[in-house]
Amino acid sequence: MSYGYPRSASAMYQQNAVHGRVEDADPHQLTMLLMDTAIERINQARNHLARGDLGGKAISVSKAMAILVELRASLDHAKGGKLSGRLEALYEYVGRRLLAAQAHNDDAALAESARLLGPIRDSWREIRSQYLAELHSGAA
Repeated sequence: MSYGYPRSASAMYQQNAVHGRVEDADPHQLTMLLMDTAIERINQARNHLARGDLGGKAISVSKAMAILVELRASLDHAKGGKLSGRLEALYEYVGRRLLAAQAHNDDAALAESARLLGPIRDSWREIRSQYLAELHSGAA
């Protein structure tokens, strides 16, 4: 017996679709999925803030911050060198901006956070073919 709130079929479908993408994803795809979802949650927070839904904003910001924690934890400083250090600094900064947005209902901080993460996400997409080529050449 479930004591949770009833869920719509659409919400259940979306959750199952995400679980399927995660289960079938390689590390590169997981990073892209995390980046996409972080930006999506930040944009949701902006929409909630614009509508005056502070509870919804808080939930979306919290989810985006949790994703940043995962992105930071996934960094391999031994292999990534200076780049992983720069990414960590960026993720830390974006986390601080999200905290400011949360505390002060600051849409500009939310916009900045999404704007900073966008080029990183786009870069992950651009290097996908290179990643796959390296993966296949290593398996051969």
